[in-house]
Amino acid sequence: MKEKYDVVIIGSGLGGLVSANILAREGKSVCVLEKNNQYGGNLQIFSRDKSVFDTGVHYIGGLDKGQNLYRYFNYLGIMDGLKLKKMDENQYDVISFDNDTVEYPHAQGYDNFITQLSQKFPEDTDAIQAYCDKIRATCNSFPLYNLKPGDTYYDNTTLLSLKISDFLDSITDNEKLKSVLAGSNFLYAGDKDKTPFYVHALSVNSYIQSSYRCVNGGSQIAKLLIKKLKEFGGEAYKRSEVASFGFENKKLVSVHTKAGNEIKGDMFISNIEPKHTVKMLGDDRLRKSYTNRISNIESVISAFSIYIVFKPKTFKYMNYNYYHFKNYKKVWTAADYDAESWPEGYMVSMSVKQNKNEWAENMTAITYMHYDEVEQWEDTFNTVAEKGERGQTYEQFKADKIELMLVELEKKFPNIRDCILSVYASTPLSYRDYIGVNRGSMYGYVKDADSPMKSFLSPKTRLKNLLFTGQSLNMHGILGVTISAVLTCSEIVGRDKLLAKIVKANE
Repeated sequence: MKEKYDVVIIGSGLGGLVSANILAREGKSVCVLEKNNQYGGNLQIFSRDKSVFDTGVHYIGGLDKGQNLYRYFNYLGIMDGLKLKKMDENQYDVISFDNDTVEYPHAQGYDNFITQLSQKFPEDTDAIQAYCDKIRATCNSFPLYNLKPGDTYYDNTTLLSLKISDFLDSITDNEKLKSVLAGSNFLYAGDKDKTPFYVHALSVNSYIQSSYRCVNGGSQIAKLLIKKLKEFGGEAYKRSEVASFGFENKKLVSVHTKAGNEIKGDMFISNIEPKHTVKMLGDDRLRKSYTNRISNIESVISAFSIYIVFKPKTFKYMNYNYYHFKNYKKVWTAADYDAESWPEGYMVSMSVKQNKNEWAENMTAITYMHYDEVEQWEDTFNTVAEKGERGQTYEQFKADKIELMLVELEKKFPNIRDCILSVYASTPLSYRDYIGVNRGSMYGYVKDADSPMKSFLSPKTRLKNLLFTGQSLNMHGILGVTISAVLTCSEIVGRDKLLAKIVKANE
């Protein structure tokens, strides 16, 4: 490492890596510091029984030529290097319920979305059309989402305060259709009483535009970004956990790693949890009102996931995801479970390998889990970079939860146990340790339509040379985090200038 850089970035999640690439392109000397053995945050993969699993990127939208994420990735120079498989155009997501033989498709392309779903709800075509129109109109109100200048939507209280549930109530009385339209709300941990419509719209729009799986996992995005970063002279270091900040005359001048290294910089970008960043800074570095606000923002619920490795050629590959619920009335309440009812719903996805699409190699099933369930083991820590043990009671807890998940999956896939080679699991503690998020949160901070600005965080902090980036700003997800990085870098290089370069790269 050099003694000093123009910009030091803490954490190599997508927000950190995109920020690093943008700033290196602008001629800045950049250093990325990552605590784990892998770059990428939620882009990380892991292998079990020679089968590759994604930790967070199960599918990506908006990657057809000319669409928004395509344009951002094309500017970053990684689009041509991605290995992708387009998902089923007539049903990239399938919404299903116990005791209902009908499966409800979400299709790619808005016209196709309306056509496919209208076959299941022939009396409600107008409502489905109104839903699609509202999504597109809402997304058009977010300038950076469409690579356009301006940010006036922050002042649009009508846009930010409309609840998804209220909008669905306004277009139809068909309760099942409402549940089907909201059925993929695992994408943002939807809450009927809180979630704004814009969160739903920004989450699903890019998938309706186009949906892809990453061949051999989403870590290829991180690898390509690291490669490009180095081409522009940037540096990145794994197993370099930042433990504290260094100050001189009240000015932030450096970071200190656990290994004892001091890295100096002119600017610092934290791609780690803002709550954690504030704790690292200490109580006396920021105004109490600011630190209290950040510490009191509600984090999104966490997840429990099982990872199933199949015996060769036993389970057919599905080129779509399932969002399944015990019944259609559970779509908004799957997080409100008790010990007897868990899990009340789940999302199922599959990994894909190049030219091997007839048989599934594995399956991931994800459901909600409150951090409280694992709180008794919160003093433990375990990652590849920093091994630890949580004990036999924790292992038994996981085994019991795996069994409950398998019982639910059997209802949907009756022969699944006969196909299983092995099963593994992750809990909120896994997410907390690997991703560094508060209480294992899936998606950063809760968005509340009744208090739309409460969880809004600016990239700017109360320290002039410290910026935030990542999923806790604005929106989560691949596109949301990419945009957050653009917002962060705009504070250094200027938004209009940066946006013009991104647009020009796609001409």
